[in-house]
Amino acid sequence: MSRGSRRTLLALLAAAGLLATGALAGLADAKPKKPRATAPVRDDTVPYGPRDDVMRFGAELAERQGLPAEWVQSQLAEARYVPNVAKFIMPPPAGTAKNWAAYRGRFVEPKRIRAGLAFWQENEKWLARAEELYGVPAEIVVGIVGVETIYGQQMGGFRVIDALATLSFDFPSGRRDRSAFFRDELEQFFVLCHSENVDPLALKGSYAGAMGMGQFMPSSWNRYAVDFDGDGRVDLHASGADIVGSVAHYLAEFGWQRGMPTHFDVAAPVDAIDRATLLVPDIVPSFTPQEFLAHGAGLPAAAREFGDKLALIELQNGDAAPSYIAGTPNFYAVTRYNWSSYYALAVIELGQAVKSMR
Repeated sequence: MSRGSRRTLLALLAAAGLLATGALAGLADAKPKKPRATAPVRDDTVPYGPRDDVMRFGAELAERQGLPAEWVQSQLAEARYVPNVAKFIMPPPAGTAKNWAAYRGRFVEPKRIRAGLAFWQENEKWLARAEELYGVPAEIVVGIVGVETIYGQQMGGFRVIDALATLSFDFPSGRRDRSAFFRDELEQFFVLCHSENVDPLALKGSYAGAMGMGQFMPSSWNRYAVDFDGDGRVDLHASGADIVGSVAHYLAEFGWQRGMPTHFDVAAPVDAIDRATLLVPDIVPSFTPQEFLAHGAGLPAAAREFGDKLALIELQNGDAAPSYIAGTPNFYAVTRYNWSSYYALAVIELGQAVKSMR
């Protein structure tokens, strides 16, 4: 099939809704995301084996990490460029309205709540142990696993090596180039596969290369994943213990503070300048409760007595008025999993919904 014919066929399939869409795990997106990413069409992929730059990268990677060069290069030679990966990494069309109510509805819904309840019951011991060790409440861990993969139901169908190679060597134009980030992740992927004795061609994940129930990128797997059940290996696909422990460890490493709430209710300042001043730092806690009050924000008693800084979080609701909360450093810690206030609040509210069903 010619290239032009292939483009025409893909366009027709897309129009008919037959091509998968997906969301970028690990990159922030404040809009409803994560349409299911299925396995790419193999006939439309291109191998990386003939590319000198890819083979050179493999040799350099092997030298840096002390890995067998022949093994690295032979695996990279089997990696393939996947057009759908390049497509799905692109941002949504300009002008797409953010809508917290619609975003929340995708995640805080009966299917995830039921699955979350089952996950909690199956892993109650590990959730309690993780909270004791890392200070992260069970509902936060449960919320993250539910938002990420519906408790393992949607862990991604792309070969991780294909996704990472595509974004490392053929990152699409039209958005900020992150090829360097993905080359680092591809390197960490080889480190992971070598240390865990895993076939690099066998692992599957999201179109961005995230893996397992918690959708860890390779570098996060290497740094923060833990063998929580002590069986000698880290399994983020099927071991509830390792999944729970690794998510909690990740949050603790990114600043989660034991016993601190994630957010407070807030009445945003009426004055536009005061409101804009508090919104400038976005999700980063930057103002004391007293500074909130000085700028005309309304806070409940518990927030007024809070001993740390807060962030005014705005959640747009399409054509309706925005919603606001005052985020604490623990809210910010959740956004380190995905740089999005919408994501963080969906995690929190899904976890709370599951907890209320227990």
